[in-house]
Amino acid sequence: MSEFPDCLLVANRGEIARRIIRTAKRLGVHTIAIYDPVDVKLPFVAEADEAVALSGETPVKSYLDGDAILKIAVEHGASAVHPGYGFLAESADFARSVTEAGLKWVGPSAEAIVKMGDKVESRRAVAEAGVPISGDAGAAQNCAAEAVAEAHRIGYPVMVKASAGGGGIGMAVAHDDEELRTAFENTRSMAARSFGNDRVFVECFIAAARHVEVQILGCEDGTIVELGERDCSTQRRHQKVIEESPAPNLNPETRDRLIESAIAAAKSVNYVNAGTVEFLVDTTTGDFVFLEMNTRIQVEHPITELTHGVDIVEQQLAIAQTGTTTKDFSYQQNGHAIELRICAEDPKRFYPRPGPILSYTEPTGEGIRVDSGFTAGTEVSQHFDSLVAKVCAFGPDRPTALARARQALADLEIEGLTTNAPFIEILLETEEFVSGHYDTGLVEATQAEQKRLAKLAAKQEAKRSA
Repeated sequence: MSEFPDCLLVANRGEIARRIIRTAKRLGVHTIAIYDPVDVKLPFVAEADEAVALSGETPVKSYLDGDAILKIAVEHGASAVHPGYGFLAESADFARSVTEAGLKWVGPSAEAIVKMGDKVESRRAVAEAGVPISGDAGAAQNCAAEAVAEAHRIGYPVMVKASAGGGGIGMAVAHDDEELRTAFENTRSMAARSFGNDRVFVECFIAAARHVEVQILGCEDGTIVELGERDCSTQRRHQKVIEESPAPNLNPETRDRLIESAIAAAKSVNYVNAGTVEFLVDTTTGDFVFLEMNTRIQVEHPITELTHGVDIVEQQLAIAQTGTTTKDFSYQQNGHAIELRICAEDPKRFYPRPGPILSYTEPTGEGIRVDSGFTAGTEVSQHFDSLVAKVCAFGPDRPTALARARQALADLEIEGLTTNAPFIEILLETEEFVSGHYDTGLVEATQAEQKRLAKLAAKQEAKRSA
């Protein structure tokens, strides 16, 4: 049996579709792209061996129509489906439908997706496997009074979370009973509307926390391969802006325990294929707790590929086809990599700023990798995420990687589109990021400092003009 599927349908769009197609074509796998008409000019459509148009009420609904996508896969002879990230990537129903149709699903089982997709159930599963969690294992509070009682048990401040939430949606911090009661009701109401699931739970809020995640590959025989950790603490509104691997200034003992916990979490649900286990690390105590597991390939997977010399998509395809990694699979962690997420958004308030790209020049040079779904003459659509490109820089050490990242950002040219590049440039120069001693509050603190400097400059200019 071949190590890879012979024909792959990519159930996604843009950057990640293009990236999957690139590896599949290198391996000799026939590729089928699907696209909403709004995306017809994007590179992934032309780069696939075949491209089939979708038709939905809206562009987003086109990519969420699992029945239509599966029908295309069957009719065009696909033997496997890769969902990428977002859209149907963590849909247990779609995963189940694909396998029931006799196709390979390039991802974990529907059962693993269900268990890890519900924060209450996932916390219960990993806690039983010995993974540290915050608050009561598997507990969901049914009313504000129960939430307050739990907060008194674990201590304020607390974080209120929607069990079915993700990407920072359905989260709120409370410092006292009154705040908690309001946050609980608001989160429960929002969760019911957004996810069709109003289960809410309370956990300790770590004020000075690092967001550290571990990349794993699970095989059918129960083997879990770990590919090191990434620090994703540089976030705005719980959305990642900069990631790096390995995590800087991480105690070696803490790193070992994080990896052990990630493997235990994966084993707790018999995890197969690529996945990421995320943790919050207390910068004061060094303790950490399980946050969630993403049952798909991550946006930031390129920096793990750069520091380990692997192609994660290649291994995903091999595991889906054969149940294990490729015969020649080997890796060795070395060097340092940084990823910058360039988005079409206001660099001050982070509001989306979709629009056409008049000219586009990617940086090049030693250690530079750019993953993008766009070229000059294409357009960032208002219907989708604002990510334009992932600019990655690799070097033998962190200072080299950081220097290359700065130069790559300077060399990136995008005309006709407003992006967050100016703010990322500022972040890369902050004392906290340069030293590697930062936490999830870095973006907010940097914004506050920029506002302070702007007000100061305005006052000085007013004095000069007086």
